[in-house]
Amino acid sequence: MAQTQERILIVESDPEISDLIARQALKPLGYRVKIVNDGSTAIKEAIQLSPDVIIVNLNLPGLSGKDLMVALTSQGMNVPVIVVAERGMESDVIQAFRLGASDYLSWPIREAEVVAAVERVLKQVRARLERENLSQKLAKTNQELQRHVRELTTIFSIGKAVTSITDPRALFDKIVEGAVYVSEGDKGWLLLRRGEEKIFILSALRNMPKSVAAKIDQPWDDGISSLVALSGETLSIHGDPLNRFKVSQLGKSALVVPVKVQKEVVGLLVVIREDAKPFSPSSQTLLEALADYASISLVNVRLFQAYEERAKSLQKTMGISRENEYIKSEILKNVGQGIQLPLDTISRQVDLLIRGGERSSSDEQRESLELIQKNLEQATRVLVALSSLQEASAPRNLTTLNLVDVVQQAVIRSQEIAKRESVKIHSRIPSDPVMVNADIEQIRRVMEELVTNAIHFSGGKEVIITVRRELNGQAYVAVQDMGPGIAEEYQKYIFHPFYKIDSTPNAKDQNGLGIGLALAKEIIKAHGSELKVKSRVGYGSTFYFTLPSLNLG
Repeated sequence: MAQTQERILIVESDPEISDLIARQALKPLGYRVKIVNDGSTAIKEAIQLSPDVIIVNLNLPGLSGKDLMVALTSQGMNVPVIVVAERGMESDVIQAFRLGASDYLSWPIREAEVVAAVERVLKQVRARLERENLSQKLAKTNQELQRHVRELTTIFSIGKAVTSITDPRALFDKIVEGAVYVSEGDKGWLLLRRGEEKIFILSALRNMPKSVAAKIDQPWDDGISSLVALSGETLSIHGDPLNRFKVSQLGKSALVVPVKVQKEVVGLLVVIREDAKPFSPSSQTLLEALADYASISLVNVRLFQAYEERAKSLQKTMGISRENEYIKSEILKNVGQGIQLPLDTISRQVDLLIRGGERSSSDEQRESLELIQKNLEQATRVLVALSSLQEASAPRNLTTLNLVDVVQQAVIRSQEIAKRESVKIHSRIPSDPVMVNADIEQIRRVMEELVTNAIHFSGGKEVIITVRRELNGQAYVAVQDMGPGIAEEYQKYIFHPFYKIDSTPNAKDQNGLGIGLALAKEIIKAHGSELKVKSRVGYGSTFYFTLPSLNLG
């Protein structure tokens, strides 16, 4: 028997023909067969039965087979028709095909011919139905995909909003808008916990009545969210169970998702449907994803607020620091100006006393005067050094210069000192220019200080000066001595003004102020770089710095 239960309507007035077709040929194969005698009845039966195939005799009394086909078409019925015609009715058969007939049977017929014709037509019907089913499934799948794309697009846009929107109100409104959209709800809101309290504030809403919208930024209890706040689990509820809660005044189906930060409920995301249709697991998953975004946004808002407070605090501190630096600078400047004039006056007076009292003064008096003069000179040097530190805070005259020329000039000017202390200076300098943008006088001062310092502490050994262009585009300068080196515990102090290491027996200049390295460091710092030292006791020291190199092609 046939596996399917296709419905076949037979329109035949001759009992012999209908019996052969229905009882002998089709019913044994499992087809559901209905027989009517005339065209008018066939139309009514076709509308009620919705047959898969109609077998109609062209030579019906009253409404003919061709008339029946026209009537079915006018009713919008697209049912395949097999016509039965006696021999000699070929022209009627041709007209029937023009009216849309699918096949024909010539009477007298055999049972096998009936079955074969029906199977041919049903094969086409089944193929058409399969195509329609596939088309419907494809359309449904396409709708689902479009819905998922819209949902993912919404989720993605909210994800971007979380990282780009710094206004909490705008961000929370965006999250609630997305929640209502992806869940296919009618309205929604976001409740956020206030501080460490158990009170939840209405922080954002969508499509809510004016009476509720008026409570924005105020505590609000919807009658159901408090349960989720206690359990920490998502709640989906609809229909009669929801009627026990106050929120039922807003709709008949609710989905409440907790917003958590480190497993602690800090907010509640709620969506409502006006009908009792429950929210799907997919809607719940999407809403939970949005709740995660809400959690991230809360953390970001807190971090941003903390950052703003920190920035304001740092700005205030920097302002105070700049003000203090300005005050200190002004004090040093005023003190220097105030002391310089009396020092100059005293120095001139002492010089006159020494020259005028060479014969009359005792040796003891002359020694006292000379000591006073020496100390005055030292005080003047201190003032000059302080002034130099102040001036080194920023480059005054930036220009393009060849660092190789500056270093070579420093070597030439240091040759007399090197010769006096039996020190050889070796230069590792490229033949090509190394161009930088710097204050030439200040860089000269740095190089002379570093080279002179290396000569004094080299202990009669060689000094090596290196200049090169690094791969990262930096100009590198290093001055290396072969002296006793600097112990690690002293290295962090050597750039401090007026600091001198006393445990350096090979140093020839113990009467210096200890200001040179501090001055050099300030100059390099003002050029956007840093003066550093590498040193080991017994292996000498290397002072080095970098400057941005100019590539002149």
